[in-house]
Amino acid sequence: MLLKKGQAAISLVCVVLGIILAVQFKNNQDFRYSLQNQRAEDLTLRLSLSEKEVASLQAQIRELQSSGSIASYKEVQRIAMGAGTTPLTGPGIIVTIEEDRKQPVANKSSDLYLIRAEDVIKILNELRAGGAEAIAINNQRLITGSGIRQNGQSMSVNNAPFAAPFEIRAIGNPATLENSLKMRGGVIETLSFWGIKITVSQRPDIQLPAYTGGFQFQYAKPMQEAQK
Repeated sequence: MLLKKGQAAISLVCVVLGIILAVQFKNNQDFRYSLQNQRAEDLTLRLSLSEKEVASLQAQIRELQSSGSIASYKEVQRIAMGAGTTPLTGPGIIVTIEEDRKQPVANKSSDLYLIRAEDVIKILNELRAGGAEAIAINNQRLITGSGIRQNGQSMSVNNAPFAAPFEIRAIGNPATLENSLKMRGGVIETLSFWGIKITVSQRPDIQLPAYTGGFQFQYAKPMQEAQK
């Protein structure tokens, strides 16, 4: 009798345990199904938001194009090119300036046969007169505030010291730039009298670096700001 009661109790426990396991399994299945639905809904929502964002950006682009802001960007880019703050490439010439190192003429100072800052400035002036759009000396980009100074027997460009030889790269019409230097009685003919050797070569793809120095304005201010 006791044995039968024990077996019945065990059977009851097994039944209850089976029910609990079945309910738990069903809950897990429902949870997974719900989680999958949530993930699908979340992905759908994200996709919808992304499509709206793309549409918004495309609308902004159309608005910028219609309002002329793209033209303004091109204007800013053109100003940056003129200011020397962006690298440039284009046709032009390379001018190499070397000292011939010949013995000086009697009773003449040897310094007269050295390349001076004023000689380089004369070449630069002729190049600008010939339509040079951008110029660099020994990879130093020239801007409106660039300084070319004589330091003893060497020169400084943008406060960077250099000694001969010098290489000037200029972007512009190659033939016009070369002719501006080689005209009769021009800068090349004059400097060659003092033993300074200048060679000019035309190139289709001159590359100029950007100006890397800083801009400091202590006294100058934009007009609108100055009027406030």
